[in-house]
Amino acid sequence: MLPSTVTHEMPRALQLMLARDQTAHDGVAELPRRGFLKLAVASGFALGFAPLAAQAQGAGAADAALKPTQLPAAFVAIATDGTVTVTVNRLEFGQGVQTALPMVLAEELDADWSKVRSQLGTNDPAYADPLWGMHLTGGSTAIKNSFTQYRELGARTRAMLVGAAAARWKADPAALRTEAGHVIGAGGRRASYGELAEAAMQQPVPEKVVLKDPKRFKLIGQPTTRLDARDKSSGRQNFGIDVRRPGQLTAVVARPPVFGATLRSVDDSAARAVKGVKAVLRVPLDRGAEGVAVVADGYWPAKMGRDALKLDWASDAVEKVDSERQLAQYRELAGQPGAKHFDADMGPLASAPKRIEAEFVFPYLAHAPMEPLNCTVELSDAGATLWVGSQMPGLDGVAAAKVLGLKPEQVRVNVQSAGGGFGRRAIPSSEYVVEACTIAKAAQAAGVRAPVRTVWSREDDVKGGYYRPMHLHRARIGFDERGRVLAWDHVIVGQSIMAGTFFEQNMMKNGVDQTAVEGMRAPYPVPMRLTVHHPKVNVPVLWWRSVGSTHTAFAMETLIDQIARETKQDPVAYRLAMFGKDHPRHRDALKLAVEKSGYGKRQLPEGRAWGVAVHESFESVVAYVVEASVKDGEPVLHQVTAGVHCNLVVNPRTVEAQVQGAALMGLGMCLPGAAITLKDGVVEQSNFGDYRVARITEMPKVVVHTVPSADPPTGMGEPGLPPLAPAFANALARITGKPLRELPFKLA
Repeated sequence: MLPSTVTHEMPRALQLMLARDQTAHDGVAELPRRGFLKLAVASGFALGFAPLAAQAQGAGAADAALKPTQLPAAFVAIATDGTVTVTVNRLEFGQGVQTALPMVLAEELDADWSKVRSQLGTNDPAYADPLWGMHLTGGSTAIKNSFTQYRELGARTRAMLVGAAAARWKADPAALRTEAGHVIGAGGRRASYGELAEAAMQQPVPEKVVLKDPKRFKLIGQPTTRLDARDKSSGRQNFGIDVRRPGQLTAVVARPPVFGATLRSVDDSAARAVKGVKAVLRVPLDRGAEGVAVVADGYWPAKMGRDALKLDWASDAVEKVDSERQLAQYRELAGQPGAKHFDADMGPLASAPKRIEAEFVFPYLAHAPMEPLNCTVELSDAGATLWVGSQMPGLDGVAAAKVLGLKPEQVRVNVQSAGGGFGRRAIPSSEYVVEACTIAKAAQAAGVRAPVRTVWSREDDVKGGYYRPMHLHRARIGFDERGRVLAWDHVIVGQSIMAGTFFEQNMMKNGVDQTAVEGMRAPYPVPMRLTVHHPKVNVPVLWWRSVGSTHTAFAMETLIDQIARETKQDPVAYRLAMFGKDHPRHRDALKLAVEKSGYGKRQLPEGRAWGVAVHESFESVVAYVVEASVKDGEPVLHQVTAGVHCNLVVNPRTVEAQVQGAALMGLGMCLPGAAITLKDGVVEQSNFGDYRVARITEMPKVVVHTVPSADPPTGMGEPGLPPLAPAFANALARITGKPLRELPFKLA
């Protein structure tokens, strides 16, 4: 996902850049109010939304003061039968936002939850993140940033419905109340939302609304089955890869074996002879590379055509990365002066009574979602329509327009449900969307006029780049017999994921990518000198679920645990003492996990050991207490108890699912084979046969508990991942007597 250190103050440079997108689209939102009402009623919705019509609703001064992200017309459609359809301004790719945000809106609307449905949005300005000002699903911000937004949308819609009822009954709006999709007046008079919706469209949109006291919540906080659960569990859910347009063709791409390589020659005669192949196109690819797209009437003939290509690649001009050489280079860099992030006095290090010296190695990791990358592009005389599971539909729309030679307002991006992503569908360069548009444009130029769906195979996806960067950590720690840290000298070496992107201006400080160091030091008040090196390597890198915390949490939590062991202190008590009074959320999360797990009270079976870790990311704290063992030389994780502090919980089932999924993904980082390696510039892994992810048979029992809170929600998509690996490692260290310094684990 996106970095947690991107705060609510979105970079000004990015805001200015995105303003072009916003301005361009604003011109499309000029659907006359009367025409919009006719459209809404004709489609079966009395209060509804046509995309790019967020500004069509209302003409009063209050309406003008509201932003597109605040207008109910873009988000709420009420049919005459009372069905309420809520449009979600994010990508749904397993995190449950397609249920949680409708819950938030329906709470304030007083809707009948049995009649609430949801759908995904587009690149319309209304669906930009209300705090960041850009279209984005990332950084575990969907609920956090849109919680108040969707509450207000529900409250505004409710006020308009009440206003319509008051006008009909000639009553004081203050004398009316709402319940379960109805407005109720004196004497038991009732009107359903479906009855009132068309008249409600005539009501002004209130600028200010009074939100419910959380004590009156009926939906928020209740365990709620996801709206898409039945379709997903029965195989009826459609994803981006399932899009089918009339006459649609499918394209696959032969990509260079080395990143950035180009083509010397192409022999496509055999490919063109494959039945169903419509075109073979030489196309530019991401980062200056070249490739060949085979367009056919289905995936299989396109793949067979690609397999028949005879290609001669030119890679002499690009770096051929070798993992062994790269590690040696990183080790050499770690011994040199680097950019400083923290700069405490290291004088006490030499005279410290106790010392730890440690080196950690973290490999490249692929995102490997179940649904590989795909994008469908349909060109017309009026512009282009895209169907894609995008985390950044606004940016992708702008990038598509540039490739296609269109104005941004001529490109519509229909956001599709995605089968996972973990950050891979949010690329500043819009790589795979640009690729799909390039192919569609080239196909049209070759006389092929049809929608084109570009599909990546699993092998394309695993070998295709944009990995979690490889990192090396080196630490020297001096401490006393009580575990008091006197000096902590730490070095991180790894590629920057922000360099060269529009995030660079605000996310690179003093030469340090802030995503590489998030999670370091806090919540432990240790005197640390932290220096960082960001080498340039010919391997494309990107955020990966929980970003920098994927490696910083492991280094911090295993080292803290080692200090506790070497000073013969209980690891829980040691952490609680280190927190002091400054980190109550860490304290509460850890205590909850300890209490619910039975740590220190329950006798474990022979051969098992406890492991503990706690970490904050994306403003949420997750503590794990785990039970682990070693069987036949392999690490085994038996049980995980989680203590979670994410403030107010909208849907407990969503939080539980997110923590369970993140824990499983974190476990996958630990297992042998969970690494992307390169030899002579070529990625050695290609599919789940040689790139390991955790299987269902390896899933431990995961029990999730949340700390009660009424404070506004914080992120939950990613925070469950970082503390799993260190908690597991700490348990294994108690069994083997040796600290683990590398992911995936190497016990021998």
